[in-house]
Amino acid sequence: MQDYPHFHKNKTNLLLHIVMVPLFVVGVVYAPLAVMQGRWLAAGLALLLPLVSIAVQGAGHKQEPNPPLPFDGPGDFVKRIFSEQFYKFPKFVLSGEWLRAVRASR
Repeated sequence: MQDYPHFHKNKTNLLLHIVMVPLFVVGVVYAPLAVMQGRWLAAGLALLLPLVSIAVQGAGHKQEPNPPLPFDGPGDFVKRIFSEQFYKFPKFVLSGEWLRAVRASR
């Protein structure tokens, strides 16, 4: 977590993250619930949310002065994406670091 702010300084990227991370979480949580309810179309649409979220966040990261470290492989990709979406970014926001980063980006 210490280096997380180092990779999240660009205002556009920060604003994209504040919208896209919750969409990722909603999609990941809702998709299995929709499957359990037999709502296949809803499940399929819910699975699109994380994919769109990751694509948009990736585009946002291209605006950063410090690009993210490369992934070591598919397992590292999954681990880092899920830890960022469910733990690191929420902690970044709740700690006040996100707001400080937005203010500093002006």
